[in-house]
Amino acid sequence: MEKSELLLGSYSYAALCGVTLIIGWLAHWVYKWMNPPCIGRLPPGSMGFPIIGETFQFFRASPSIDMPSYYKQRLERYGPLFKTSLVGRPVIISLDPEVNRFIFQQEGKLFQSWYPETAINIFGKKSLTTYNGTIHKFIRGVAAKLFGLENLKESLLPELENSMRESFASWTGKPSVEVQDGVSDMIFDLVAKKLIGLDVTNSRELRKNFQDFFQGMVSFPIYFPGTSFYRSMQGRRNVRNTLTDIMKERLSAPGKKYGDLVDLIVEELQSEKPMIDENFAIDALAALLFTSFATLSSTLTVAFKYLTDNPKVVEELKEEHGTILKKREGVNSGFTWEEYRSLKFSTQVMNEITRISNVTPGVFRKTLTDVQVKGYTIPSGWLVMISPMAVHLNPKLFEDPLKFDPWRWRTVSKSIIGTKGGKSKASEARAPPLSSIRTLCNYAALGY
Repeated sequence: MEKSELLLGSYSYAALCGVTLIIGWLAHWVYKWMNPPCIGRLPPGSMGFPIIGETFQFFRASPSIDMPSYYKQRLERYGPLFKTSLVGRPVIISLDPEVNRFIFQQEGKLFQSWYPETAINIFGKKSLTTYNGTIHKFIRGVAAKLFGLENLKESLLPELENSMRESFASWTGKPSVEVQDGVSDMIFDLVAKKLIGLDVTNSRELRKNFQDFFQGMVSFPIYFPGTSFYRSMQGRRNVRNTLTDIMKERLSAPGKKYGDLVDLIVEELQSEKPMIDENFAIDALAALLFTSFATLSSTLTVAFKYLTDNPKVVEELKEEHGTILKKREGVNSGFTWEEYRSLKFSTQVMNEITRISNVTPGVFRKTLTDVQVKGYTIPSGWLVMISPMAVHLNPKLFEDPLKFDPWRWRTVSKSIIGTKGGKSKASEARAPPLSSIRTLCNYAALGY
């Protein structure tokens, strides 16, 4: 009896020691999670719960165009630069225009592009992580050929105008139009034709698969039926199958030209020393198709909303475009490059729509080494998220930032042009310039 009691006591003592060690280890692990190591001073903030971090608070839907409560609360508590944890990764979020500019200036030196694991799995690792060296040179060359200034003037501008006219004409015969779907179809049809030569019927089916793509972009990478990530991967498979069929067809008949991006890719693949392979080309095409229409269709949808709510803006746009039409020799003459360049108020409208729509929640970069900024240290390997929204809706940079006011850009534009060497608030506030194709699409939508 004494022996069994002694043995039981030994087991109990061992179990107690084990539980104590586990609790101690967990406490140490939680402490390290909440206080990550850093040679220097980390920005203020909270790492949230272990592993989960503040992921759910960050991705909580925001019902208005105003800055989400997640940003507002932390901006007030910690300032414009703070630490957190999203999807299990330590992140520094920058709502500071100066820090944002510094990060972009140090691209490739202190910072590099970073993409969520879900995006890499969906688009393919090579298509997102190998835009450097000879491949980067190839991509730039292709972009110059397709969207360079001369091609914009001679072919792309008329194509854009015709596409917009046809789409808007098809809307007139319908009792009602779901603007977001209509705009998405219009933009995707145009992009699919220019990049892969796809007709309208086939492009609509492809766009449905891209909708599944989008749903999984900011999801946890859990590959299980019913999850957003699972649907995204299924959509990716369908998109790759379509693009693979197109690529095989083009490679089998390289002499037949369509005037699209695939033509240029086929030329490269069949060159003596190709800089890319077929697998990369398919992943890159999928990524380009998605990024070309995703943000643009959202921006145009927002444009319809604000133009509908602001008749004075529409009146001035009509006046500007009416002046152009009066100067034309023929009523059915096409939209010219000179006319495009003369659209001053339209430029202000698009600047304001881009500022207030904020369709891109943030841009991620990864530190290549310990980075010193504003008296803080961002450890090597940490993520930094740049938030354009925080700049676009900053009342110190834009008076009454939630008001749709295209006329504000008359002052901002002059401030930017007048800045010589110095850095004005206006220059801090200005978003990165829109791509030519995006600007032209928007002008065509506004004008016709």
